[in-house]
Amino acid sequence: MINKEEVIESLKSIADIGGRGDIVSGGRVKDVSINDASIRLTLDLPTDDQNQRARIEDRCREAIQNIDGTSGLMVMIGIHKPEDPAAGPERASQRLTTGSPFDMQAPIPGIRNIIAVASGKGGVGKSTVCVNLALALQKRGFRIGLLDADVYGPSLHVLLGVSEHPQPGKQKEIAPVEYDGMKLMSIGFILERGTPVIWRGPIVQGIVKKFLQDVEWGELDYLLIDLPPGTGDAQLTLVQTVPLTTAIIVTTPSELALVDAEKGLNMFTHVNVPVLGIIENMSYFICPHCGEQTDVFDSGGGKEISKKLSVEFLGEIPLDGHIRAGGDRGEPIVKIDPESPISQSFIGVAERVVLRCPVGVEGRGA
Repeated sequence: MINKEEVIESLKSIADIGGRGDIVSGGRVKDVSINDASIRLTLDLPTDDQNQRARIEDRCREAIQNIDGTSGLMVMIGIHKPEDPAAGPERASQRLTTGSPFDMQAPIPGIRNIIAVASGKGGVGKSTVCVNLALALQKRGFRIGLLDADVYGPSLHVLLGVSEHPQPGKQKEIAPVEYDGMKLMSIGFILERGTPVIWRGPIVQGIVKKFLQDVEWGELDYLLIDLPPGTGDAQLTLVQTVPLTTAIIVTTPSELALVDAEKGLNMFTHVNVPVLGIIENMSYFICPHCGEQTDVFDSGGGKEISKKLSVEFLGEIPLDGHIRAGGDRGEPIVKIDPESPISQSFIGVAERVVLRCPVGVEGRGA
């Protein structure tokens, strides 16, 4: 296996900005990380010249791939311009309010609909909902891709029980992992279990863009993107990179989750992404012994917030131990028990998605 020193040595052949020295002696290389599936490189380049940044990135990738032992490894490069300390904390918010957020968007050829699945708060079961919704759409005969954009807390590999590493693609750099015909991509396929992700925002942005632009997705009817909680780097990168067909917000009925769900919805509205509607997860619990319904996280909050924000209420998903157990085993409920009442809840949501985002009509993601 190659080591960090070999990578750094290979990068000494790359001229620095302006042609003075190389990027190693110029202090541009900030981090090199290597595991069995990938090489991750972090660069600081103090320039806004996109051509110059692209040239250096291409040269870095070429230099690394010429090292013996790198065949089959994914080369991931994050490039950012060091922030001006005098710019202050308003810099991130300014990116949302200066110019159009869609200026740099480019559709992904072959993908008809791109749907973001988001939540304002963590712990509401968004990833579980996203995976089961994808499976429900696939059961209707649609071609589905699933992208896990939660770089800090990936869960797609666990929920689907997939441990394969991505391979080099034929037309693009990365071939997605496949699960019963569904195309998948997640940082969880690359990192070893228990490896912490200690990356700054620009690296996260670079990974999200790479998974969108450099993965060989092929022809898809729907690409579902499982976003991390909140309204941070991954969300901003997504809306600036590709034209989203729509977004779906996942919440629980509790007031704490609803407050953050409203923030998430307003973020998409702010950047001109239509919101398809709200899914209320963990809506109630039915006792398997007596059949009594318990509203663990309150009740009716999803419907109320949908009405308040003038978006569709897409449905309720009950709190059930079978969903949790199946997710832990890598056996989603829609996959292993599609006729169950819980699976039918997901299938009902999928039907509403198809009605609002039909594949027969060119959407914004087409």
